[in-house]
Amino acid sequence: MVVLKTAAELETMREAGRIVAQTLQAVSAAAQPGVTLLELDELARTMLAERGAKSSFLHYHPSFAPVPYPAVLCLSVNDAIVHGIPDRRRLEEGDLLSIDFGAHVDGYHGDAAVTVGIGAVDAAARRLSDTCAEALAAGIAAAMPDARIGDIGHAVQTVCRAAGYGMPTGYGGHGVGTAMHEDPHVPNEGRPGRGLSLRPGLVIAIEPMVIESGSDRHQLLRDGWTVSTVDGSRASHWEHTVAITDDGPVILTAP
Repeated sequence: MVVLKTAAELETMREAGRIVAQTLQAVSAAAQPGVTLLELDELARTMLAERGAKSSFLHYHPSFAPVPYPAVLCLSVNDAIVHGIPDRRRLEEGDLLSIDFGAHVDGYHGDAAVTVGIGAVDAAARRLSDTCAEALAAGIAAAMPDARIGDIGHAVQTVCRAAGYGMPTGYGGHGVGTAMHEDPHVPNEGRPGRGLSLRPGLVIAIEPMVIESGSDRHQLLRDGWTVSTVDGSRASHWEHTVAITDDGPVILTAP
């Protein structure tokens, strides 16, 4: 069921979004060669506690997962596309890191992700991440009132496919509200003018994911959470929580 949000609910979601944005900025800055993924997760936990917010990810247990999620960040390195679990791995110069984070305030969630390079990264890694961010911007620009879900997917796929990148089949965004994942599903590929009509009050996460080799193939690792490329090529993931308003899309997880 699709639930439209009131102005008061959107303001609460904006507060959650600010905390998400601040935390992503701090974790991105701390993501340097030699730092462990667990140290980044601890930083995010500390910022949640200081701001009186709660994690959207910790203990989350969807039906596909064998165990509840054990951390507050998803940290996906290089060939990991999404849902990487923080561990004692130390980041290395040249790594590509996707940082996904969600928080809720008074029961309302915000969800966003960025991809950052660790130290000096090669030009191909920068292009991969930049293209994914451009696809996110295109998807947001398409999220106009009375547009359709298919318009968002078409905008995202146009940018990604034109660059020659793959896109993991079946993965995309989602509604956001009193649950981190609500209806509707927001595909990263679509046909213009098709699908659910975008009405003011709808809040969705738009989240393109791209695979460097051009393959769409992906796999779920033995931990039951991490989704990675099959061929070992690198991936990038960007995301914002966006409200549809009469005046156009508003990014609730903007800094």
